[in-house]
Formats: sequence, structure tokens, C-alpha cells
Amino acid sequence: MATNDPAGEPDLITLGRRIRHARTARGLTLDALGERVGCAPSLLSLVENGRREPRLSLLRSIAAALDVGVPDLLADEPPSRRAQLEIALERAQRGPLFGALGLPAIKPSQRLPMPVLEQVVGLHDELARRSEEAIATPEEARRANTELRQEREHRDNYLPQLEAVAEDLTRKAGYDGAGALTHRTVARMAEQMGFTLLHVDDLPRSARSVTDLRNGRIYLPPASIPGGHGLRSLALQAIAHRVLGHERPRSYAEFLRQRVEITYFAASCLIPQTTAVEFLQQRKRDKDLAVEDFRDAFGVTHEAAAMRLTNLATVHLGIPLHFLRVGDDGALFRGYANDGLPLPRDVTGAIEGQLVCRWWAGREAFTRRDRATESYQYTDTPAGTFWDSVQTGTAADGRQFSVTVGVPYAHAKWFRGRDTHVRRTSTCPDPGCCQRPPAELAGRWEAAAWPSARMHQQVLAALPRGAFPGVDDTDVFAFLQRHAPTEGL
Repeated sequence: MATNDPAGEPDLITLGRRIRHARTARGLTLDALGERVGCAPSLLSLVENGRREPRLSLLRSIAAALDVGVPDLLADEPPSRRAQLEIALERAQRGPLFGALGLPAIKPSQRLPMPVLEQVVGLHDELARRSEEAIATPEEARRANTELRQEREHRDNYLPQLEAVAEDLTRKAGYDGAGALTHRTVARMAEQMGFTLLHVDDLPRSARSVTDLRNGRIYLPPASIPGGHGLRSLALQAIAHRVLGHERPRSYAEFLRQRVEITYFAASCLIPQTTAVEFLQQRKRDKDLAVEDFRDAFGVTHEAAAMRLTNLATVHLGIPLHFLRVGDDGALFRGYANDGLPLPRDVTGAIEGQLVCRWWAGREAFTRRDRATESYQYTDTPAGTFWDSVQTGTAADGRQFSVTVGVPYAHAKWFRGRDTHVRRTSTCPDPGCCQRPPAELAGRWEAAAWPSARMHQQVLAALPRGAFPGVDDTDVFAFLQRHAPTEGL
């Protein structure tokens, strides 16, 4: 059967239209064709309307009766422009977007004038386009994020194809994997892809970088701002869209997937697999694995090194692990676990915004006076005992956060800090663990307390419109207009 459908199912609508086109071209009615093939006209009508898949024997009989080949009937192309429009209208009216409107369907018969058919199909196309740009609800965003996280955990957060591409491009740019990847090397990588890196101080507030595809320019924040790793990563992420052949995202889920891929690519360039694995394997042999050493060896942030460890540790070192970024209010901002750590989840399975147990290392770290270096802790949970290494930091908005990398007890032997005597017990999700205040305290204040809660913005706000959620197209286009070279106008 014809297989225009992405899922590989027979394209019954196109098949039906090709049969109808061949039948009417020969001046046959449904009754006449039915007599020739020994089939009821009502069944043929269902076939022509794409609502019934014909048996192969019937299809052969129809082809013989119409004096055409079976491959001609199974061809993917509509037989005429009108048939193409009728197929488009039929598909649109069978979709959930049209069904949600509650409008009566229009039968695409021969009596429907061609200009009207063109206009109706055009309206459906515009409706579909706008729906693709429509906001994603918080529920849809959480669902997409959860599915992507579960997929990453299933594959141990390892993408070998991106590893190979990143290592190949960095080597071609002259980087041998030793020490930090320099800004100059990143610029050479951009040049290899036909782009020039430019630092400007008037980027749209909603954009981290802007790429001018017409003039081959990638605009970044000023080079003088603190955090060289961040600028290199931003540039590499912008390059990654071109390297990986990304198209404009058609859904929020696709937008998220692209973000994961470009972040992974950037990390693979900043911390190349071959050198990184050699470094980590040696440290494992020495039983001296430490995120801070991994961070310093490649000149990246602690969080970037911790996340990169999730890419490599399981596949190359045989160590399952978890990663958490937790705010000073106890809310989980980002998390990953393929080692059985029971991450807090809401009813949809999403972890973002959930409170982690106050006895977990990621929250306990905020109570310690000395935060200049990593702190270590064992935590007994219903899923087993886990060892954690935690580093705290301060975000751009001034709020504190912690970055945790941890492993099951049996794998703590490979890490520096395994000899810590700090140990806590967590029985979460049991409410009695940390969510209920002590009875005496609750008895005194439960009826008298009325706090005004700080709401995370994403709890109430729907996600912004646009192919790139949160980006103001007007600001971006005006920015490109200001910076476009004269010859490019």
C-alpha cells in the first residue's frame, strides 16, 4: 500500500482518490465498477473515501477493471491538484484540531468549487501552523520534559553519535583534548561551519545568542562578562544547531530535545570523550574520583563537570549515579538518576519544582558553614544507602543552589570523600520524615500561621508562544536588522 503516513500505515486517502480518479476518467459509476469486480458499490465508496483498506485481491481486480497497474494505484502522489486539495481537507477534518472546534465537516465533492476548496484548505493550513506555534501548557511541558528525562536515563545519558561529531570537530580545529578548550579554538570551529562569532552588548533580553543564517554570524554576550566557560558553551550550542542539522522546532517536545542535544554537544567539545575517559579511569584506579578535579582539568563550571560525569560514568566506568541541582528553598531544579535514587515526583512523573527531603545532602549542604569545597554525606533511604558529593554556588539572581553527584553505597569506594562520617536517614516520601513539623511546634503554631508562599513562575504561567518558546521574535528581528552588514541588506 502507499505509505505517505509517517507511521508507515497505508495512505488510504491517496489510494482512494487515485482509484476514484481512474474510475471517473473512464466514465464508470460505482455500480458499474462494482459489477466488474464483483463487489458492492458501498464497499467501493468506503475504499474511495479512504475509510476501508481493500484486500490485495480486490485491489488487483480494481486495477484490472480500470486498465491500470497496481503500482499506479499505490503511488504516493495525488492524481491531480484537486485531488491533492481534497486529500488535505479530508486529513484536516479527521484530525483532533478540527474535532475540537465542533464544526460540521465539508464534504470535498466535485460540486465544491475549486476556489472555495483552495481557501478552505488554506485556512486549515494556517490553523495548523498557528497551533504549532501555540503555547504549551505547563502540563504539556512537564510531560515532555519527563519523557525526555526517562529516555536519557534509559540510555545512561550517553549519545555516542554526538560524542564522535564533537571530538572530530574539535580535533579539526586543533584541540588535542589537553587542558581547557580556548575561545580561539571555538572561533575556529565556528569558521569551519561558515560562521563568525561576534560579541555585542545589546542582545535581546529573551535570547542567549542569536544566529544570522543569511550573513553567517553568531551574536553572543560581551566577552568581558565573567564566566568564560559560559561564553564558550553558548557559542558551541549555537554552532551545534547547524552541525546537527536542526530544523525549526515543531513542538515544545522537539524544542526540548534540541536543547538537550546542543547542550550535550557543547559539553562533549569542552570535555572531549577520549581524554575525559582516560582521566576518569585513572582516577577510578586510584580510588580518587572527584568532580572538582574533573572540573579543574578542563576549565569548566562545577555543574558542567557534574553533568558531564553523567554522560560518561555509567558507560565507561560502570558506575550508576545521580545528579541534582537544588535551590536553597529545597526545590529540585534539575535531576537525573539511573542508580535507583527515589527522586520526588508529582502525579505526572515530573520532578521539576518538587521538594527534596531536607535530610538529603543537596539540602543539608546549605546548613554547613564551610562551603568553599565539596561536602560529603551518606544517606539511608528506603531504596538503599547513597553517598553524595555536594558543592554549593550562587546563581545570577543571587539565590543559592547546590549541585549533587551521588552513587549507591557499593560505588562510593571509587570517590574521594568516601570516608566521611556524616550520615543521615531519609524515609521520604513518608510525610513523617521531614514534611511534618515536630508535634509540639505544630500544636503551637498550626492554627496561627498564614504564610504568603513564593510561587515559582512556571507553576501558573503558560509557556510562551513561538517556535523558540520565550524568545521575542520582534526583538530578535530588530536586533538582526541593526547588526546586519550593509552588503547583506
